[in-house]
Amino acid sequence: MRATRLFILGALADGGPMHGHRIRAAAQVDRVELWADVKPGSLYGALRRMADEGVVEVVRTEQEGNLPARTVYGITGKGRAELVSLIRSVLADTKLRPDPIQLVLLHGGEIGPDELRAAVQRRRDAYATQLGFWRNLRTEAEPYLTRLEAVAFDYTLMRLETELAWHDRLLAELTDTTGQP
Repeated sequence: MRATRLFILGALADGGPMHGHRIRAAAQVDRVELWADVKPGSLYGALRRMADEGVVEVVRTEQEGNLPARTVYGITGKGRAELVSLIRSVLADTKLRPDPIQLVLLHGGEIGPDELRAAVQRRRDAYATQLGFWRNLRTEAEPYLTRLEAVAFDYTLMRLETELAWHDRLLAELTDTTGQP
C-alpha cells in the first residue's frame, strides 16, 4: 500500500488535479506494476480511502459526452506532507527482504537432489527470461528516459543479473553435491 500511496501522491503533486482514470493511465504508461508493488486496478479504491483520510481531496466532477462522471482529485497539504514522509521512509529503508529459497535450501533434501536441481534450474531460467524482457524494455524506452529513469532501469537489470549469478553458483554446488556432471 505504501507504493500505491507514493505513486498517487507523486502523480498528483507532479501533474496537478486529475481523475482516477488519468492516474491509472499514467500508471499503465509508466508500467509501474513492473517496478513497484502498484496494481493499476487498486488505484481507485486507494483514492477513495485517501480522500477519506484527507491526503487528497475532491476538486470537481467532470463528464465528457456520454462517459460516466469522473471525480477529479487533488493533493492536500496533508498529502504533500505524507508524500515527503513516504519519500524519506523509502530512502531510509535498506532492509533486505528475506527470500524463502533460503529455507528451501535447508530442507531441500525432502524432495531429492534431482527435483531440487531441476526446480532451481527452472527458477534460474525464469530470472533469465525476466532479464531478457527488461533488457528489451530498456532498449525500447531508452530514447524517452530521463537520467534517473535510466538509473532505475539499471537497478532492476543489476538485481536480475545478481539473481542469475547466484543461481548459477547454486546449480554448481548442487551438481557437486549430487555428483552429477
